[in-house]
Amino acid sequence: MIETKDKLFSQMPSVEGMRNQLVYRTRGDKFIWGIVVLLSLVSILVVYSATGSLAYKMYKGNTSIYLFKQVSFTMIGVLLIYFLHRINYTLFSRVATILFLLSIPLLIYTLFFGAKINDGSRWIKLPIINLTIQTSDLAKLALFMYISRMLSKKQEMIKDFKKGFLPVVTPVLIICALIMPANLSNALLTGATSLLLMFIGRVSIRHILLTIGVALIPVALIVLVAVVTYDGKQKEDNKKTTAAEKVKSFGRFGTWVKRVQDFVYAKDTETPYQVQQAKIAIANGSVLVGLGPGNSRQRNFLPQAYNDFIYSIIIEEYGLLGGAFMIFIYLVFLFRCIRIFRRCPYAFGAFLALGLSFTLVIQAVANMAVNVNIVPVTGVTLPLVSMGGSSFLFTCAAIGIILSVARNVEQQEGKVQEPVVDHLAPVEEGIVDQQGVKK
Repeated sequence: MIETKDKLFSQMPSVEGMRNQLVYRTRGDKFIWGIVVLLSLVSILVVYSATGSLAYKMYKGNTSIYLFKQVSFTMIGVLLIYFLHRINYTLFSRVATILFLLSIPLLIYTLFFGAKINDGSRWIKLPIINLTIQTSDLAKLALFMYISRMLSKKQEMIKDFKKGFLPVVTPVLIICALIMPANLSNALLTGATSLLLMFIGRVSIRHILLTIGVALIPVALIVLVAVVTYDGKQKEDNKKTTAAEKVKSFGRFGTWVKRVQDFVYAKDTETPYQVQQAKIAIANGSVLVGLGPGNSRQRNFLPQAYNDFIYSIIIEEYGLLGGAFMIFIYLVFLFRCIRIFRRCPYAFGAFLALGLSFTLVIQAVANMAVNVNIVPVTGVTLPLVSMGGSSFLFTCAAIGIILSVARNVEQQEGKVQEPVVDHLAPVEEGIVDQQGVKK
């Protein structure tokens, strides 16, 4: 019989040693890592609450199916963040052009052959894993990689219109033009974020204002048609047979016009159903604690309560204080990314971290603004909180790239140190000292 020897307690790895190993392996900004964990936990709680009734109807009483789905997406997303943050961010500069060129035919394919939901073709279905992805998410990620690369390479001539400005703005116009027919709000947010990054990248303000003027033409056309065609009744049988009415029949143009009319003219009784239910959800939440976790009432009536309108469910269950805390979390995330931008010694990494952080925070602000009826209804999700899908994974990819830049900054500043290993911890053959060198 083999005799087993008991280990001394001092020979066992200490909690401090395990903590140092964890800190060493998860490099980058620790505040951003904390925000990822916090928002992931909030997402699991709120999605489980918001999908309870839907799961009961769709899956014959199995209310936990969306919980398992969200936990699975969260685990995959965190693993994706960890994998990407271990990659040297300079690799993203090398693949930026390839991803950008790949995203263009994908967007064109989606426009003509993608899955149509609400008259908009935004998704394609991957044949093997049966995952539906929104190609605009990949296009945005590729776009910010590409323009960060261009801004860093064109700094010496960035004020020149032909040599500096056109090479940077052309890819933005291409991507936004391909996204716009199916998702105008996404295209506007992408364009606005790109222009903000160009401003920080020292692009001439005159050129930026020129681009804004061109971009405002379709927006002004939508508002003009909304004003001209509104007759105070919004009934199909009272439509005017004017040229403006004929314009509304093209693609999703009529949907955009209707949303502007609902936002500007609609009275309480004419407000769109989603907006009405979101307002009721917000009214149900008190200033401090709300109805409590899992006690939402409007989840049974509010369409997309787990996705586009999840912020109103957060306010209903956690009160205005919970809603304000969510805003605070995204502002902290932006502040930490700006800090990375200021500390990064190389232009590409600085622009990349800032551009990706801007697009996530602006998307979060847009989602919250829709929920509280500050802007017309759009189809943007709340990053890292809305129910998992391709948008959730691409958000995780963006955060992983930001942390990759932060990790490189720490290495440049000499702040990354080897983990401390217990001097008595046994290793296969021999013993290691505190520097991890085997004796």
